[in-house]
Formats: sequence, C-alpha cells, structure tokens
Amino acid sequence: MDISARSDYAVRAMLTLAAAADGGTPVSVVRLAAEQELPRKFLEAILADLRRAELVVSRMGASGGYLLARPATQISVGAVIRAVDGPLAEVRGERPQAMTYDGAATHLRTVWVAVRSSVRSVLDGTSLADVLSGDFPAAVEEALAAPDAWENR
Repeated sequence: MDISARSDYAVRAMLTLAAAADGGTPVSVVRLAAEQELPRKFLEAILADLRRAELVVSRMGASGGYLLARPATQISVGAVIRAVDGPLAEVRGERPQAMTYDGAATHLRTVWVAVRSSVRSVLDGTSLADVLSGDFPAAVEEALAAPDAWENR
C-alpha cells in the first residue's frame, strides 16, 4: 500500500489541529505548515478537501484558521485519507468486490477484499485521539506485534 504525500500531510495537519483543540483557538495555515514542515500551497488545497468532507471548519479574520469539526475521538485516520485521496483500497481504480477474474486468478478478488478489510480495520479503527495518545486499538496493537512488522520485505 502506498500512502500518498497528500494523505500523510492531511493526517499530520489533522493531528496538529487535534493537539490544539483544547484551546478552541483556530490554527492558521502558516502555523500548520511550519509545525509540520509542509508546503503551504499544497496544505491549503488539502485543507479545502478536509473542509468539504466536513472534518475541519475554517474561521476568517486576523485570528482565523482551522479547527476540527468534531472531537478527535470521532475522526478516524481512514476518514482523513478518504477525504483527500478517495477510497482506501482500489484495484486499478475499481472497488475490490467489482473485480472479476478468470482461470487461475478466479479467487484473487477475495484477496483484494481481504486487503481492504485489513486496511479498514486499522485506519477506520484508529482515531486522531488514539494517534495523539499512542494508545492504539487492538487491531493496531496486533499488527505491530507481528514478528516482522517493522522489517522491510
């Protein structure tokens, strides 16, 4: 699975907003970009996607900026990624269950659906608050407990 720069930047920006949420003060694009070392123009486009997905709200004015649209416990990493990059798992631009194969590959669709299910389990089951606290749900802890979880293949 390839996590795009767009998704990575979006999650990092959302985590910065979640960390600042206690104060209730909007966070400016300049601050978001500086804190996470993100390109400002790219971040502005990402924030527009997050606003359209109703994950953030914007405030205008001198003390304006962005706030989470709801508590960090209610925003999953998966929702953030979908907002900026679309579905979590596709096969050549199609939903896994829509794929059909013949011959030796007849059952390959089952593997692609299982991959999507696994990705959903981790990304939809993990909230921004979980990432901030480092207290991850069971699906993440189980994946991390795999003997080769941190090794390249």
